[in-house]
Amino acid sequence: MKVENDNERATLREAGKKHAVILQQLAVMVVPGISTAELEDEARRLITEAGAESAFLGYQPQGAKRPYPAALCVSVNDAIVHGIPNENSLTIQEGDIVTLDCGILYQKLITDAAVCVIAGHGSYEDKTLIRAAKEALDAGIAQARTGNHIGDIGAAIEAIGKKYDLGSPRELGGHSVGRHVHEEPFVPNFGPAGSGEELVDGMVLAIEPMFMLGGSKIYLDPDGYTYRTRDGSKSAHVEHTVIVGKDRAEVLTQYIERSPSR
Repeated sequence: MKVENDNERATLREAGKKHAVILQQLAVMVVPGISTAELEDEARRLITEAGAESAFLGYQPQGAKRPYPAALCVSVNDAIVHGIPNENSLTIQEGDIVTLDCGILYQKLITDAAVCVIAGHGSYEDKTLIRAAKEALDAGIAQARTGNHIGDIGAAIEAIGKKYDLGSPRELGGHSVGRHVHEEPFVPNFGPAGSGEELVDGMVLAIEPMFMLGGSKIYLDPDGYTYRTRDGSKSAHVEHTVIVGKDRAEVLTQYIERSPSR
C-alpha cells in the first residue's frame, strides 16, 4: 500500500498506537505457566476493546489449505512464525522464547507487528538472539527511506545476522501491508543492497527479521501454518509496520517494552 492522503496516514497512525498497546499488554502476560490459548483469548478481547478487528482470524493466505484459526500467532522456541495458539494449546515454560504476532484491521486499514520475549529467566545465548533480531529490525527500518530499494532493507538485516553468526530463512520475510495482510512487494531479510523495487514516499511496509541459533533450514508443520527450524534450534522474530519517508521511516507500531508481570 501507498498512503494516498492525510486521512489514511492518520488512520494508520491511530491503528499503530492501538496495536502497540495490545502487544505491550500481551507481552507482560508471557510468564511460565500461562497457556497459548489464554494469550489468544486476551488478544481477541484487547482487539475488540480497541475498536478494531483481527486481520488474521479467518485470513487464508495464498497456498494455505484453510483459513487461519486465531487472532494471534504464538511461536515458541523452534517455531519461528505462525504458531497457532488455540489448537493443541501449549503451556509456556521457564526460559521459552515466545513471539507474539498479530495484525489488526482498523477503519479498513491493517497494521502488522510482532514482539519477542523470554518467559522467566533466559540464557545469555537466547537474550543475545532476541537482541540481534531487534538490532536487525532497527537497521532495516533505517533503510526504509525514499530512493532506497527493498534490497537495502534486506542487506542491513542480513549484516546483523552475520555479525551474530545466526541463521535466517530465505523463504520468509516482510511485505507491504495496509489494505490487505500481505501485499507486494515482498521484503526479504537479505540483500544485495540496491536491488529490488525502489522505495517511494508513503509506502507502507511490514519489516520483520527472523533469526535462528542454528542453520537456516525450516519446514512447515502439519498444521499448515507453523514454520519450524529444521534443526530444532530456538528462533526469534520481531516486526513493525512503517511508512517510508523522505528522510526516515515513521514507525507506526512502536511499543514500550515492560517487564513481565508475575
